[in-house]
Amino acid sequence: MEPATANPEAAAAAAAPENPNVTTVRSLYTALASGGSRQISGLIASDLEWWFHGPQNCHHMMKMLTGKSSPTDFKFEPRSIDAVDGERVIVEGWEGAQVYWVHVWTLNEDGVITQFREYFNTWLTVWDLRPLSCTGTLWQSHPQDLAKRSLPGLMLAI
Repeated sequence: MEPATANPEAAAAAAAPENPNVTTVRSLYTALASGGSRQISGLIASDLEWWFHGPQNCHHMMKMLTGKSSPTDFKFEPRSIDAVDGERVIVEGWEGAQVYWVHVWTLNEDGVITQFREYFNTWLTVWDLRPLSCTGTLWQSHPQDLAKRSLPGLMLAI
């Protein structure tokens, strides 16, 4: 007989299969960490749309994906990975009090990454502006290590 779970909602979430887009993005970070360029190219569209906000010397993901840096130059270690709608996955990470990043990946119906938005040392709020949607805020930055730090804030409207 199984032991009783204190939180049935948490148990149900743990038993649910992972969103396939989250699985794809998680695979990307695993490939980035190991330098698996062949795996990376299979996950990303050749005409990836790219957008960056942050200090100009912090284009770490662009350098990684284009082969201009190695996995040892900057380590992207996700602290959270969340699917926010049917096609977007948000990944958040930080290292101490100086480095904070948010990546917003958009995937097509085939599970291929077609758009990438990178926010470096920037608070982000994702807001749903689609007609007939009453959702409002879909996601918000939440790095515990940087809670007292003053960073610029942006809103991504989808």
